[in-house]
Amino acid sequence: MDPYVESESSQIDGEVAFRPSSNHRHHTWAKTYHSFPELYIQPRTIQEIRKIVNLARRCRKRLVVVGCGHSPSDLTCTSSWMVNLDHYNKILSVDKSTNCVVMQAGIRLYDLIAQLRENGLSMPNLGSIDNQSIAGAFATATHGSSTRHGILSQSVLSLKIILAHGREVSCAPDKNADLFRAALVSLGALGIITEVVFQAIPAFKLQWSQSLHPLDDIIRDWKTGLWTRTEFTRIWWLPYSKKAIRWRADKTEEEIRLPPSSWWTGALGFHTYHTLLYISNWFPRILPALEGFVLNVQYGFTHDGAHTSAVQEGQSGLLMNCLYSQFVNEWAIPLDKGPEALTRLSAWLHGDDETARIPYDLDGLYVHAPIEVRVTDTSTNPGLRPYLDNTVPDGPTLYLNATLYRPYNTDPPCRKRYYEAFEWLMKELGGRPHWAKNFSTVTKQEIYSMYPTMKDWLRVRSEADPEGMFVGDWHRRLVLADDHGESLRSEERMVRVEPAKAGGLNWFGQLPAKSARSSSSQESFDMIHGSEAEDRGILRIDKSETEAAL
Repeated sequence: MDPYVESESSQIDGEVAFRPSSNHRHHTWAKTYHSFPELYIQPRTIQEIRKIVNLARRCRKRLVVVGCGHSPSDLTCTSSWMVNLDHYNKILSVDKSTNCVVMQAGIRLYDLIAQLRENGLSMPNLGSIDNQSIAGAFATATHGSSTRHGILSQSVLSLKIILAHGREVSCAPDKNADLFRAALVSLGALGIITEVVFQAIPAFKLQWSQSLHPLDDIIRDWKTGLWTRTEFTRIWWLPYSKKAIRWRADKTEEEIRLPPSSWWTGALGFHTYHTLLYISNWFPRILPALEGFVLNVQYGFTHDGAHTSAVQEGQSGLLMNCLYSQFVNEWAIPLDKGPEALTRLSAWLHGDDETARIPYDLDGLYVHAPIEVRVTDTSTNPGLRPYLDNTVPDGPTLYLNATLYRPYNTDPPCRKRYYEAFEWLMKELGGRPHWAKNFSTVTKQEIYSMYPTMKDWLRVRSEADPEGMFVGDWHRRLVLADDHGESLRSEERMVRVEPAKAGGLNWFGQLPAKSARSSSSQESFDMIHGSEAEDRGILRIDKSETEAAL
């Protein structure tokens, strides 16, 4: 550890532990990016988290908080300090009369689900996986697939966050409301979320069924009940066969009945498909046939109308196996634009330029299946809307996810052109990209035009973290205002990427050059920073809370 950091650590809450490691290698879940933080820190108490923030401010370091790293972008990459809250993961209280649950923000969703089940409770909704921490999941607007539910943060009643001045601030719809709206989709750029109050519901079981249908039938049923007959619905679209698997589920009191299994759901099927995908990187023309093979073998569907069903614990039924490393490019568009989106993208993939009206050449391009189709509806939620909520504000939202597998961590050859065409269509249909995914052609100016409330989020972010302690290259490229070459004092910029031996890219960052500071001048800076932060409009710090936490 840097001797200066070690010295400062002993002066700041010397009795509070500071246990960093300096040999951690971070990678995204998909191993699309790798980075090498100077320090990797796993605090266990609120005092340790506060010390990390105060020490980072004194030493002018950037802080990146990471859970499972499920976002395949470079959002969580850093060469500075990385904080992981896996040891700050307790359920603090459960109110059986209201089903309100208070938890530390590092708890992983799978642990939260298990502990809720012990209390006869459940999360109202869930995405496709449960590896994320609760704070990480709602920080990027994670969602499930139901017109009766919105994004995950819709169930967050209040939260606490340690800002750059080192103090824990509470926020809720009726307290520090601007900070609450910014923190519900924070992109990790405001501070360290430490505590979450969450609205759970009674535990439930799901009866689900999935069946095979022609894509034309799905489109015909679009406005006549496809998305509303059951509480949960999602579609896996198989573009070359022009078919779709419709999955739908409702709550039930029936006995548990597990899904049917086959050799394909075990290790043999996993590695067979993985190897075939790898071969397709060199022979992409096999992908249409591979789609049919998977449809027949994985799902056992040989004809339209074929189906399977099961009854599972609610959260288990909502999860899916992501299989392999992958790029994911998901966009939110108005639900009523869905038939046009599917029709035009299908036409483009089948060479029908007149119907597609997508100005990109298809010649020699083949893509992976399936394309995931999901839905949410936040328009009926009476609560405060997050500033960076990517859903449609006045109706249901459709999500289209163009997934590309990375077999054995190798990139598919179709990625660049496919994603250019896909994103062009999504933008024409009024779409917004999912914050945690691999969008690649979107400019900062386009992001600003998509989010009229971006100026509010930027204002709150600047007030909460004026020195850029939680700001990285991803934020500067996509959401922060142009800086004319000047960085914030603790802002990290990417200086280079290079191919990683294990696949993906090694990411290297750098903080602005700074002169050495004496402890006395640093302390003066800390005092000024704290007083300025308190004077700003969003930070109404409850002194009793602060004193109790000390």
